[in-house]
Amino acid sequence: MAHVRLFRHYIHVPFVILGLIDLVVLAVSFLIAVFFRYFGELSLFLDNIEFLLPSAFAFGIVNLIVMVALGVHQSRLEEGMSGMMLRTIFSLIIGVPASGLFYIFGNEWLWYLGFSDILTSASVFGLFLLGIFRLIFFAVAGKDAFKRKVLVLGAGYRARQLLMDLKTPLNRQGFVFTGFVPLPDEAVEIGEEHLMRLPGTLLQHIRKYPVSEIVVAVDDRRKGLPMEDLLECKMYGVRIVDGATFYERESRKVALEMVTRGWLVFSDGFKVSSVFGVGKRSLDFLAATTLLLVGLPLMILTVIAIKIEDGLKAPVLYSQERVGLNGRIFRVYKFRSMVTDAEKNGAVWASQNDSRVTRVGEFIRKLRIDELPQIFNVLTGSMAFVGPRPERPVFVEQLSEKIPFYSERHRVKPGLTGWAQLCFAYADNEEDTREKLRYDLYYIKNQSLLLDLLIIIQTVEVVLFKKGSR
Repeated sequence: MAHVRLFRHYIHVPFVILGLIDLVVLAVSFLIAVFFRYFGELSLFLDNIEFLLPSAFAFGIVNLIVMVALGVHQSRLEEGMSGMMLRTIFSLIIGVPASGLFYIFGNEWLWYLGFSDILTSASVFGLFLLGIFRLIFFAVAGKDAFKRKVLVLGAGYRARQLLMDLKTPLNRQGFVFTGFVPLPDEAVEIGEEHLMRLPGTLLQHIRKYPVSEIVVAVDDRRKGLPMEDLLECKMYGVRIVDGATFYERESRKVALEMVTRGWLVFSDGFKVSSVFGVGKRSLDFLAATTLLLVGLPLMILTVIAIKIEDGLKAPVLYSQERVGLNGRIFRVYKFRSMVTDAEKNGAVWASQNDSRVTRVGEFIRKLRIDELPQIFNVLTGSMAFVGPRPERPVFVEQLSEKIPFYSERHRVKPGLTGWAQLCFAYADNEEDTREKLRYDLYYIKNQSLLLDLLIIIQTVEVVLFKKGSR
């Protein structure tokens, strides 16, 4: 798909089209709000529409600028339609006071309508209409319309990992591999159908066959890179990105086999501020309190069901030691879903169709009701609402010896839900735990209030469709 150049910047054509559609939809939403608030008769409305159009397009332009600033359109590739609409909601909320200020300063040529009513109504109409027209646009444009063309420099182990891991349908690809360019004396692990042996330089090839990015996935950089050629490509406008960074961005997880401590030190992310800490704690408290109020009837019914199945004297809750922030030990609470002597022979991994699980326990596990008492862990501060799931000390000790960077997951508070729970099924062995660590490290590296809010919203899918429960 072609690009257009605006202000010396290349922009993908589908993004330009989508931006224009959003502008028109927002302007129409403003006109609809004005029609119902001030007119009610179509003929009278059409007679005055020429006076309304400047205000309508001003509303659309202000909100479109906010959307561009928040990366709404690009988020379609990285976060899917739900992430895109979530960012749109934030944009429209910010757009109400922004548009109001715009009208105040432009009152000589804009019809000032009292923004408190009109702008709020226009934003609500806009949210629904944007969702509808975006679904239509993506259906018509096709799934490949927004994909970037990517050339990989390297054809060894790291390149093969990129090809194997990122071609799966589990990863929402926003790119297409055009080929893999092997370096001299490099062990080739890529099939011939994907190899690209260039007769000239990278720049000569890119001028003939344009790409958006070059991914450097070389196993041993000490053997040398074509730095002059890469610099020419970068000056030509092609983005140069490290293989581990590209893998993280496209798969939303960290490639344990590709990263080093040096990469973790010099890469973006791992930013913590006091403002974020206060915001996260406030979000934790709000989410936990809301869940407590909503889940209280279920908690009462669960207590009754456990007592009916196991008797009045049977314990309802059980607690375990878990490893929390900075390796500190705390006790986590759950509704008892197993027989009372489930671990008489020591701690073992929970497994599918575990014989120790009771009938009530099987039901509450599928709906994750057994996790609800951890709300009190969140309220007391030993856990966060969003974060890596806490693990038992005996397993942490074993896994830290076998899995690189496993102890890094304790840099943040463990959570009631998390990025790994959304992206991967239940972990009941070392290999599954290794895969979930990739997602946990991604969350720790990129944590933000927006990501926390997105995880909380998408957790509903986990509960409704029993994803990852066991």
